[in-house]
Formats: sequence, structure tokens, C-alpha cells
Amino acid sequence: MENRYDSNPKDVKGFDTTRLREEFLIETLFAPDELVTVYSHTDRYIVGSAVPVSKELKLEADFKQIGADYFLERREVGIINVGGEGSVTADGDTYEIGVNECLYIGLGVKDVFFKSANGESPAKFYLVSTPAHKAYPTKKAGEGEAIKANLGSLDSSNERTINKYILPGGIESCQLVMGITHLAPGSMWNTMPCHTHNRRSEVYLYFNMPENAAVFHFMGDPQETRHLVVRNEQAILSPSWSIHSGVGTNNYTFCWAMGGENQLFDDMDGVDMKDLK
Repeated sequence: MENRYDSNPKDVKGFDTTRLREEFLIETLFAPDELVTVYSHTDRYIVGSAVPVSKELKLEADFKQIGADYFLERREVGIINVGGEGSVTADGDTYEIGVNECLYIGLGVKDVFFKSANGESPAKFYLVSTPAHKAYPTKKAGEGEAIKANLGSLDSSNERTINKYILPGGIESCQLVMGITHLAPGSMWNTMPCHTHNRRSEVYLYFNMPENAAVFHFMGDPQETRHLVVRNEQAILSPSWSIHSGVGTNNYTFCWAMGGENQLFDDMDGVDMKDLK
């Protein structure tokens, strides 16, 4: 498990491209027959993936890494499949998870296994885990069960559909909030005008991008913005003080996940376009 530590916004002003990528970009997530995990000390996220090709993969971590006997002893996890058909088994109960479908597993579940329906077109399970204090039931949601919001327009190149899976009114959790945003053809911008939210941090996974495509993800203090060039199936760790917005070379999809002080989706501190620097 790779560790990422907190960064002070005053220090980030002096980071070069290499240092920015080391701190905030997860370049390699999806690896065949591997459980990949990154521990962020910002709100204690564990961001990871499981791509079972020739075998089942188990959700696990060493005691020295998380201070617990099993992964979900004091945690919850949201799982979204961005690959082929697959299944997740949680303490003996199996859930078939198709593309863009979500599964929440709560505190106290001991054994979690990932499996692909076809190793030639494997499932790609993306996962975000946060600390938990209460056990909520395991629950699956497909795209048709998501809470939907349609925002933006083609005129501003940001027509998009937001599928909200884990949040109040949807799948219940302790603090994790999670969903997917699909940009319409002809739209490239996400989350602009941008915002911060000092009460929560966020993780973005960009996917459904051609090999030669890129998203220019903007981050940093609103008066000291920086950018990261992001490729397909790479993730961004976004601290609470940072904006998080991007523009792609074509439309794409991204998964957002939040943890922190509250679960209010609309708890944002908007930044006026004229104030960005």
C-alpha cells in the first residue's frame, strides 16, 4: 500500500510538475490480477482497484498499514465497476456488478472477494474507502437507481449527467459520498465554475477516455491554480482547500468520491470566474 501525506497550500505553490504529480496524481491504478491500494492521510482515504483476470482477488491490508485485523473492521467502502461484467462477494453474499454499477459495503464485513465473469474482458473494480463508526447494510445500485441531476449545456461545453449513488437519500453510509458524472458528446468541462469545500476532500477518477486523450485537471488555491495532465483510468487526490475542475480533449466520464465533515452534496464554496488566477 502506497502512502500519500497531507500538503500545505503554502508549500504547494512552489511545487514543480514532478512534485505535483507525486503528491496528487495516482498514475497506475488498474493492474491485472492485483489489488492496488493508495493510503491518503487526507481524511484517511484508501483509494484502490481490483482487476481479477485469472483468479479471485481479496480486499485486504496488513495490520501495520491500517491498524486493524481486516480491511473493513473500522472502515466502509464504495466500489464501482468501470470494466467488464463481474461480481463481488461480501461475507458469502454475491452481487453481480455491471459496468458503472455501484456496491457499498459497510463496517464489519470480514471477507470481500472480486471476480470477473470473463477474464478476457475483466471487471475493473474501482474502490474508495473511508473510516466508519457505524455498520450500514451492503447495498447495490445500478445506473437506473441512481439519484440523477442534469447540469450545464452544450453552449458552455459542460452538459453532463450526474449519477449519485452513495449519499443521504441514496445508499446510506457513515461519511462516504460517491457517484459518477458522464459528459455529453461535445462537452469537455467538468465542475466549472469551480469551488472548494473546506469541510470535505475529494477523489476524482477519470475514465472512458481514448488512449491518446487527456484531461487537464486544475487544482490549487483559487488564486494560485496549477494543473495536472491526466490520462485514462488515473485518479486525483483533491484536498479540501483546492479547486477540482478539468477540461478534456474530448468528452469523458469521472467518478467522484468525498469524505470529511458532512455528506451534503451541495456544501460548496463557489469561486467566481473573475477571481481565478
